[in-house]
Amino acid sequence: MPKYAILIVEDPAYYAGLSPEDWPAVVAAHGTFVQKVSELGGSLTGGEALAPPSSATTIKRGGEVVDGPFLSTREAVNGYYVIEARDRDHAIEIATWCPAPAPGGGVEVRPVVDPSSNPF
Repeated sequence: MPKYAILIVEDPAYYAGLSPEDWPAVVAAHGTFVQKVSELGGSLTGGEALAPPSSATTIKRGGEVVDGPFLSTREAVNGYYVIEARDRDHAIEIATWCPAPAPGGGVEVRPVVDPSSNPF
């Protein structure tokens, strides 16, 4: 089955203001998503939460190293999953279950590139 990345795109400020009592609900929502992937006939091959964009270091072409994210934007990729799905429509069906609890948050679904071919 082809692989797809599900990128969780949200405003990281939401998590900075989240109370310690609210964090378990976020974790539980992701646990439910992981379970739903297999219920829908897909498989999870990886995924992680990412530290806030303020922790990023960007290395630009030519070797310039800059503290902070590559782009200055309100939303950032806060985590990702890699799934195997039958096709794009199946990957989208699975991705609709991926939690993005921050207001205005969402997910982006992209095929993972097979390195033996050029997708561009």
